[in-house]
Amino acid sequence: MLPPLSRRVMDRRSDECLLGDSSRQDAYDDPESPFTPTFRAKSMASAKGRKRPLRTICTVLAAVSLLSFGVVLLKPLSYLDIEEAPAYSATFNSQSYVQGPPTQRFRDNLRNDTKYITSWISAGWTNDVMTYGNLIYLALITERIPIIAKFIPSHVDNSAPPFAFGEVIDIPRLSQAIGSPLLEWHEVKDSESEVLDDLGCWSVWESVQKMEPRPRGSLSLNWLKLDVSWTRTPEWVKLTPPGVGDNHASFWSLATLGFPETRSNSLELTNYPSPQHQVSIPPDDQLLCFDYLYYVGAQNAWEWESDYSPAWRFVGQHMHWNASLERLADEHARRAMNVPVNEPTPPYISIHMRHGDFRNYCNDLPLDQCFASLPVIARRVAEVQEELRTQKGIEVTQVIMTSDERDPEWWSGVRALGWTWVDYATERTEEIYGKWYPVFIDAVIQSNGAGFVGTHGSTMTTLARRRVESWHGGPTRVVKWGSPDADNH
Repeated sequence: MLPPLSRRVMDRRSDECLLGDSSRQDAYDDPESPFTPTFRAKSMASAKGRKRPLRTICTVLAAVSLLSFGVVLLKPLSYLDIEEAPAYSATFNSQSYVQGPPTQRFRDNLRNDTKYITSWISAGWTNDVMTYGNLIYLALITERIPIIAKFIPSHVDNSAPPFAFGEVIDIPRLSQAIGSPLLEWHEVKDSESEVLDDLGCWSVWESVQKMEPRPRGSLSLNWLKLDVSWTRTPEWVKLTPPGVGDNHASFWSLATLGFPETRSNSLELTNYPSPQHQVSIPPDDQLLCFDYLYYVGAQNAWEWESDYSPAWRFVGQHMHWNASLERLADEHARRAMNVPVNEPTPPYISIHMRHGDFRNYCNDLPLDQCFASLPVIARRVAEVQEELRTQKGIEVTQVIMTSDERDPEWWSGVRALGWTWVDYATERTEEIYGKWYPVFIDAVIQSNGAGFVGTHGSTMTTLARRRVESWHGGPTRVVKWGSPDADNH
């Protein structure tokens, strides 16, 4: 029998316990980095110097192929050439919502007739994506323009520089889909500015948990040169009753703080002077700001897991990849599958198996009994293949594994199943493109599967599953773990 904590790993209402007892360790956080085994079934040449395929003729043929039922069976609509994805015009020109080019002080660039909202990140990259999704949804319901900071290297090498949101997410496409402009911080304040700006913000973190009696910190504030004076939000922003051990705030409770009546009635709450200038200022009215928005829901906690999630429906599903990043991921996937240059990218099933830090929750249980075995994973893959066959008429044989597992024998088993993976070491991906890219490429490959199999309890799996279902109408499965028979069904 498993120890109590291992049993709780499988309990939907105890997901917060998944990553231990520290309140700084976020439930469902994904600090994993992709791991590449040092062997492959077939050698691959370095990506450096490799010529990109010419696509002009292929584009014409792809258009003609839509008329052919037989070709559609081999290459479904979701696998049309991503290099020819529609370009989205700048329906909302970001420069129309600031005074002009980036300024030394952020406030000098804000328009007097416009209200804004911002927040910062403090978790693993996948959770940070969800945090920004929550921020943008909160911007929609408060009718404010979100200002989004760069991703910070929380679980890639700390030497990696911050990475712009718009270099990962297609902002024009997102902006058009949600009917609202978006700004990035480097469009507002000069990234090279040495000016330390004063700003008053709301601290949500103190009101939703008791372990840390302080605002949630973020390295983004250092990068942006912001000296924040925090005011604690009212207790009623908490989504669940006070006695419930959960860290979530309510979207609409937070939204009320962006309107005059509730804001003015809440200004007498605990205020902290800014750490550098030691000034105490109330939360800003023009630039509404919160310390941390990962733990926010409309009705329940962990709503990104649910099909009704407003943050996912109205924002998250529209956060498509930047076209350049998507092309790069496609090139890596094609080489992993050994696709000839003159052939289209075939449909594949993507897998995400998170093992790295999850081994900490196996307690005394041997890892080969705690984690789902490869035959168990293969059973889930077979279910996805059957569903694609019966519901879409697609025969999918290609399978791409993404994982942080480091055991060479495990990877040998992956190879024995006929599956493949991206060899980032042979590709020299970090060397050529940067340390962020293996994480990004894994996420894009996961999201572009015709079907997907993931790991219970991982936000990286949650987003991949949501994307495959929403973007491609693909079947998905989530593998449970924690005991030898955890995924029996």
